[in-house]
Amino acid sequence: MKAKHRETISEEDNLSQRILSKYLPYWPLFFIAILLGIAGAWFYLKTTTPLYEANATLIIKDEKKGNEESKLMESLNQISSKKIVENEIEVLQSRKLMADVVTKLNLLTPISQEGTLRTSSAYYTSPVLAKAIHPEALITKLNIPISFDKGSQMVLLNHVNVYKLNTPVKTPYGELEFVQNENYDFVPGKNNLSISIYNPQDIIPVLLRNLKVESAGKLSSIINLSYRDEIPNRAKEILNQIIDSYRQSEMDEKNSLAKNTMEFVDSQLGMVTKDLDSIQQQVQEFKSRSNAVDISTQGQLYLQNVSENNQKLSDVNTQISVLNQVEDFVKNKNNSGAIVPSTLGVSDPMLTQLLDKLNSLELEYEKGKATIGENNPELLKIQDQIIKIKPNILKNINSQQKSLNAMRNNISSTNSSYNSMLKQMPQKEKDLIDISREEQNKRELFQFLLQKKEESKIAYAASVANNKVVDYAAVGSNPVTPKKIVVFPAAVALLLFMTMGFVTIKESLTGKVLYRHDIESRTRIPVIGEITYDRSKKPIVIASGKRSFIAEEFRKLRLSLLFLGIDAGHKKILVTSSISGEGKSFVAANLAISLTLTGKKVVLVDMDLNNPTQEKIFNIRGTVGVTEYLEGAKEAEDIIRRIPEHENLYFISAGDLPENPAELLTNSKAAELIDYLNGIFDVVVIDTSPMALVTDGYMLTNLCDATLYVVRHQYTPMTLIKRIDANNHINPIHNPAIIFNGVRQRGFLAANYGYGYGYDYVYGYGKNAKKKGIFEKFRI
Repeated sequence: MKAKHRETISEEDNLSQRILSKYLPYWPLFFIAILLGIAGAWFYLKTTTPLYEANATLIIKDEKKGNEESKLMESLNQISSKKIVENEIEVLQSRKLMADVVTKLNLLTPISQEGTLRTSSAYYTSPVLAKAIHPEALITKLNIPISFDKGSQMVLLNHVNVYKLNTPVKTPYGELEFVQNENYDFVPGKNNLSISIYNPQDIIPVLLRNLKVESAGKLSSIINLSYRDEIPNRAKEILNQIIDSYRQSEMDEKNSLAKNTMEFVDSQLGMVTKDLDSIQQQVQEFKSRSNAVDISTQGQLYLQNVSENNQKLSDVNTQISVLNQVEDFVKNKNNSGAIVPSTLGVSDPMLTQLLDKLNSLELEYEKGKATIGENNPELLKIQDQIIKIKPNILKNINSQQKSLNAMRNNISSTNSSYNSMLKQMPQKEKDLIDISREEQNKRELFQFLLQKKEESKIAYAASVANNKVVDYAAVGSNPVTPKKIVVFPAAVALLLFMTMGFVTIKESLTGKVLYRHDIESRTRIPVIGEITYDRSKKPIVIASGKRSFIAEEFRKLRLSLLFLGIDAGHKKILVTSSISGEGKSFVAANLAISLTLTGKKVVLVDMDLNNPTQEKIFNIRGTVGVTEYLEGAKEAEDIIRRIPEHENLYFISAGDLPENPAELLTNSKAAELIDYLNGIFDVVVIDTSPMALVTDGYMLTNLCDATLYVVRHQYTPMTLIKRIDANNHINPIHNPAIIFNGVRQRGFLAANYGYGYGYDYVYGYGKNAKKKGIFEKFRI
């Protein structure tokens, strides 16, 4: 964990160092940016009109969000409609509501005070104000000069038109009335006034942009309102007027609804009353015409009478049947000794007595007959009595039969009359029910309308808004925009970021190597040395006793050769680059001199057979060299030359440039030359052609113990760095290491050391390449 922590700290330090090293050299630009940011912020604050913000809070009675009325208020407030917070937010931001505010607060004719750097509102500094008589007829016109003569109480508009105070006047822009400003606060020298006249359709969208209405939360029915204006009191007045107009609009809507409801109910009550009177008249006429006072009761009575008559008719029929049986019994001569039929149901006591007497005589006769004989005078006497009593019984029966038949006929006639009336009852009752039903409906409607009329009166009298003001508008003493505490840091930060962007874009557009990590991030070949840019324009920057910064860097490079395994047994060093101008010859020459300062015997071989440069560096002309040896014209001893200015330094020039340098280097004599030099010198430094342009370096790298690949600051394209590893897979470079050459101080920092010596040719190579100069100075 500690190791990981140290690694993280190291990465953070590395990042901060990179940022610091990237931008610190341009510190004068950042200093100027800070000054410009401060100046710009000051100018912005002086030219920008400060805005003050007024804030207010409303609560909407939204039952979905837990804000319900009490049951009493809900019962009284019958005409109240349900409110939704989101809908009310849109209403508060509506053009209609703002139009009412604009008219009431006289916002269509603002007067401005022209200052040196900005124009501000003359809410306090104008002695007069203008009121619009017909706002919808105004013509929008901006910045009309206006002045006021206190002595004559006259207003001069547009240097031409003169108008009286407190009098409606017609102007070229609409009908106005000029009045004194109650908020006027005299300020000496502040008399450069102008008035702007707006049509409501033009000013309302501008004012709405300064209004902000939002819900306090998704589950809250509270609405927060804010309005920004350059005059604190005006911001507060506008916000309070928005609230008042919103609440009044709601109350007007409710009162209008209640009034319209009462008028409608009254008209409906009149119509229903007329309908009731008409229906009651129909009922009266129907009952009189149909003799039906109470059809239901009459029907019940008829049914009861029919039932009673049916019972009576049954009794009569029973009695007639009994009498018929008795009559048959009496008339039958063979019934002697038989039991007399029962007279149950017959109410005549005489008949009952006669039948009882007849029955006694019959029994007595049958008893005597069995004992004394039929001709006995006693039996004859009894028989005579029986004969005499039977006619009386038949006469009685006959009389009762007639009476019962008459009664039966009367009852049947009465029942027929009742049945006829009962058959007519359903139709009459239906007709009466239809009329009664219509009457009942009208009565219920009448009662309902009476109830609604009273409810509307109560609702009109108890009308309350569906919202409540939690806080009326309040405004702070400090402007919300612009804020000095924000403007100054923001302006400085903006300029700093712009400067950083300029530096970043400037360096990124070059496409050249600027930092060591540009190399390390694009290739796996290690960077073992950095050589600074030298302004002395001398190709040799190191010598015995010389203590310059660049000389010390070559001494460090000399020590870094141990990293590549350069020692007494491995002493052949090849120096190359990607393209011309990267300073490989400069590095090779000064590295060779640096090695001689340690007492070693060093030979510098210029094997760049396309564009040799070492002769120019050491100011040597017309010598034979590698070309003559490879062609067999000279021996190795003949081409080695000592450099007298530098002890222990020997030099082999390229010689005359051949037509086929690649073919010369492929023969065995190149390897023989290098082996020969390896045997008699302590270190062999070989300067060869750039590898991205010709193949000489790839043919020589396997003959050497190490290859130093020179990359030049602000010169070598980054794309060539990427190609090093790609080419290395196909044509391997033996034991490579990179030298970061010509590292210049960037920006405005002083650069005391370093010089980059390069090829005479850039992005070209050979005799026919376009020459740019022998010593090309590194560019920033």
